Amino acid sequence: MFDLKKEDFAVYEDKIQQTIEAVSREEVPLSFGMVIDTSGSMRSKLQIVSDSALDLVKQMKQDDEAFLAQFKAEPELVQDFTTDRRELEDAIGELFTSGGTSLLDAIIATADYAQEKGKRRRKALIVITDGLEKNSSVKEKEVMDALKEDEVQIYLVGFIDEEDSEKSYFGKSPAKKAKDLLTRLADDSGGRAFFPRDVSEMPAIAAQIAKELRTQYVVSYYPTNDKRDGTFRSLKVNVSPRANRKLIARTRQGYYARNEKGQLPTAVRRGVKN
Repeated sequence: MFDLKKEDFAVYEDKIQQTIEAVSREEVPLSFGMVIDTSGSMRSKLQIVSDSALDLVKQMKQDDEAFLAQFKAEPELVQDFTTDRRELEDAIGELFTSGGTSLLDAIIATADYAQEKGKRRRKALIVITDGLEKNSSVKEKEVMDALKEDEVQIYLVGFIDEEDSEKSYFGKSPAKKAKDLLTRLADDSGGRAFFPRDVSEMPAIAAQIAKELRTQYVVSYYPTNDKRDGTFRSLKVNVSPRANRKLIARTRQGYYARNEKGQLPTAVRRGVKN
């Protein structure tokens, strides 16, 4: 990672450039959730998915905490937040596949859970799925609106069936739809989507996710719009190129300016079945 300074960043809130007060680079412990698709469509991939989750557990450091959730027709908590790797490994070994796929329900529920229960300042979800959305009770827009409230980055690992990549008569192929959905979810939360072609890529992907989450730049500024009216403020961050390389800032799409009582607009919420 480059040693970036304040002058290397430009921050825009609602398309208005802001004055940056400080830039710092910090490495912090994580509160994260592993959210595993165990629907019927993942039956042939369960071993790959379990091995991928174990790769993520191996990246944990002493002060990190993590939970494990699975989703079929609805999200279910398998292992609560813990710092014990062995508890997570045992929980991963209990996963089994069945039923339909409620990807959006799972994301909105586990993001809320991470936000409310996580003890570390930096919070994230790592979702492993085939990206096929079939049974959720919420719509994508509802999920996107809810994610604007939660300070949870979402990383998605999509094991997409390339045999479904052929365009259908009525539009995008199932594979294309799945990739587009996972990419949008990641981008809107400041995370990232990965689409490994082989399970051998997972150790490197797990290490990359851990590195990106653990070490990040914090850019501080006082908004020119100082009204605390509960409205949504869009954000865009540009980074100066370095060593002939274009740098891209992965950030949230914006934030809600909490009102004087610290309240936010009402958003859809779903619980995690315990």
